[in-house]
Amino acid sequence: MPAVATVKPSQKAVKSYYDALKRYADQNVKNELALRTAFQKLLDHTGRRFGWTLIPELSEQAEGHRIQPDGTFRDDFLMRRGFWEAKDTHDDLEAEIAKKIKRGYPLSNTIFEDTRTAYLYQNGRQAMKVDLLNAFFSYTEPAHEDFGRAIDEFKERVPELARGLVAKIDEAHRDNRPF
Repeated sequence: MPAVATVKPSQKAVKSYYDALKRYADQNVKNELALRTAFQKLLDHTGRRFGWTLIPELSEQAEGHRIQPDGTFRDDFLMRRGFWEAKDTHDDLEAEIAKKIKRGYPLSNTIFEDTRTAYLYQNGRQAMKVDLLNAFFSYTEPAHEDFGRAIDEFKERVPELARGLVAKIDEAHRDNRPF
């Protein structure tokens, strides 16, 4: 498993999440559509710290089915970075996960949660059942890692490439009159 950087959502965001859950519980609200808003706000807040945008209800085709995760994260390059699927506390979360997997939901970096329990799937398999924010936001698919390394290497080489280009231009000025 790749190294996991420590990711801490702000204390204010976490407090807001638990406050919202308490307010819903005080109102005897237990359905998924209401409960997921609290976690969605926490994910959205934390995702922005990484330059990720949480897009609710983004539809796509997978294995011949239309799927619509509750949330899809994209980065600044429009690459999908992760997915989130909420269930309510009355659902059998493991059975619901099995149904979603059968429909072709992505398992590259996906959270399935019911406010009490969360499963994190990465690289096609269950990676963990707890402490999901740290692992979820620090995970990078191997192809994205290579892309990030290529960008970093290019940034390092730009000054060298620029010096080489300046040298070629100077040489052309000196040796090529039409230039």
